[in-house]
Amino acid sequence: MKFKFSFFIIAISILNFNCKSSTSPLFVGTFTDKDSKGIYRFDFNTKTGELNNKILSIEAVSPSFLDYSPDKKFIYSVNKTGTENDYISSYRINPNGTLSLINSVSSNGKNPCHISINKTGNKAVVSMYTAGKVSVYNINTDGSLNQASQVFNHNTENEKAKAHSAQFYKDDLFVADLGRNAVYQYKLKDDNYNLQSEAIVKMKGNPGPRHFSITKNGQFIYIINEYGSSITSVKRTESSFKIIDEDSTLDENYLGKNSCADIHLSKNEQFLYGSNRGENSIAVFKRNTKDGTIEKIQNISVHGNWPRNFTLDPTGKFLLVANRRSNNISVFSINELNGKLTFLHDVKTPTPVCLLF
Repeated sequence: MKFKFSFFIIAISILNFNCKSSTSPLFVGTFTDKDSKGIYRFDFNTKTGELNNKILSIEAVSPSFLDYSPDKKFIYSVNKTGTENDYISSYRINPNGTLSLINSVSSNGKNPCHISINKTGNKAVVSMYTAGKVSVYNINTDGSLNQASQVFNHNTENEKAKAHSAQFYKDDLFVADLGRNAVYQYKLKDDNYNLQSEAIVKMKGNPGPRHFSITKNGQFIYIINEYGSSITSVKRTESSFKIIDEDSTLDENYLGKNSCADIHLSKNEQFLYGSNRGENSIAVFKRNTKDGTIEKIQNISVHGNWPRNFTLDPTGKFLLVANRRSNNISVFSINELNGKLTFLHDVKTPTPVCLLF
């Protein structure tokens, strides 16, 4: 009898562990100019792709883009107020899924649209679309933000900058600028970033580089162009970078207006995904892992309107899309063999802009 009871307890423990391990939190950044109140949280089932138990984690002013600290104890957001007093915030993640504000500091410019944290969790970089500036911050061990340690102004007398995203890669800091059609490279030295290159490659025409994805080894950068509805594939050389590929994100039969938004590599880096606002689709590319070139293999409807940001779940088996204008999040399964997407379902949520696992 005692043996049976012990076996029952062990079986229940295993069942509980499996249930917990198949669920991952999804935080949603939004614009709060309509029905949204701040940052939301779902439970995402990594076996079925279902989104459940939506809660408002914290009320906040347009926390439109989010990023985690590496240990996932803290979340950081940009906050767009529509005034000159825009700011960024840090939050502590509570066990019940709510967030507690730690502190907020100035973004040092209007319309912050992107935030990214480095691998060690001690620096943040913020891109400001309207101001055309980029701010770098030091992060304290308690997750709080210091005032900006550096602010880079990309505007010139002849060109208006529109900084849209930035990412750290080891000692590099890369910045995509829509306005000046360039991806900048900064190098870290003595705890400060110094401009290494105003344009890692010369972009053709006026494509408007918006977001980009870097391979794990840092040898390839894939840039999605908002105006050009295209992806520019870039390879690192011994001394600089070079363009190796240019590909349209649109279906050949689509003739309407379009603005590209986000881009992500698959977990195994064999496939690349980009979002189209207008065609309202995700473009899927097969990637040659040796030479870095890509080939489009699918355009699939997002089952919504204006896909801003999208993300892959921790298992790499699902892709989720934030459709801002239709107020829904669409869930797709990913075919592990060919990278193609299959639509599963969607859930309603107000003005989703950023999805964070």
